Amino acid sequence: MNTLLYVTDLHGQRWKYDLTFSLAREIGADLVINGGDISPSGRRHEDQGRFYREFLDPYFGRFQAEGIRYFLVSGNDDLGILDPLLDRICANHPLVSHLSRRMDSVEGYSFVGMNLVTDYPFRLKDRARRDAEGYVFGPQLGPGLLSTPDGFREIPDWPAYAATLPTIDEELAALPAPPDPGRAVYILHGPPSGLGLDVVRGGAAVGSPATRAFLERSQPLLSLHGHIHESPDESGTWHAKIGRTVCLQPGQSPSGLTVVVCRLDPLTFERKVLPCE
Repeated sequence: MNTLLYVTDLHGQRWKYDLTFSLAREIGADLVINGGDISPSGRRHEDQGRFYREFLDPYFGRFQAEGIRYFLVSGNDDLGILDPLLDRICANHPLVSHLSRRMDSVEGYSFVGMNLVTDYPFRLKDRARRDAEGYVFGPQLGPGLLSTPDGFREIPDWPAYAATLPTIDEELAALPAPPDPGRAVYILHGPPSGLGLDVVRGGAAVGSPATRAFLERSQPLLSLHGHIHESPDESGTWHAKIGRTVCLQPGQSPSGLTVVVCRLDPLTFERKVLPCE
């Protein structure tokens, strides 16, 4: 296995999914990795569940038929209550793996995923955590919401509730450990701080210091990120290094499909923005 196609933050846009499949076949990709925020952005339970059943299930079947592996994590816009459904759909396809806080291996490379992000102002909090102990919450857009089988549960005092949950720092430490970090690829939806991969519209940097410290310690071959669609345009940066680790954050275009094509041995990478067909 050598050629990897990375894409993130598709938010249920079916034409982007279709174009990803076409590109994977065209370049002879061995593996496609989807870095999270896979679902339609409306966040309604029935919309996301229908998308999983009616689109993703047959979509994964197309990769299975082509012999292309497909790894994915969920993201902060994907409802946590639907994770069991996503697991069942992925299990229909032996070449597909849902790697949220899990590990899989291919030909000596380990792939480890995490779908949690440092807390943000938006109300849906299924994937939100404090970055580390002592984290200071920014302004919120209203009470927190968690998805449940009966709809959304409102959390009036989100900071107090979040203090009962493990931090990003603790969740990273609890991830499965790859046997050889030099042949490990992490798919971490939230970007690390301090590298220009985390810049929102207006110039603020919102990345995770805990994620950066984790990568400094663990030194994998590659880390793949997303979450902040506009960051490459705002900062002019979509790749950086932490020691030996190459960190990629391609962003996502509102009018095209943004991907990164990686070759693992030797490690090379190229960002592409494909127009809508």
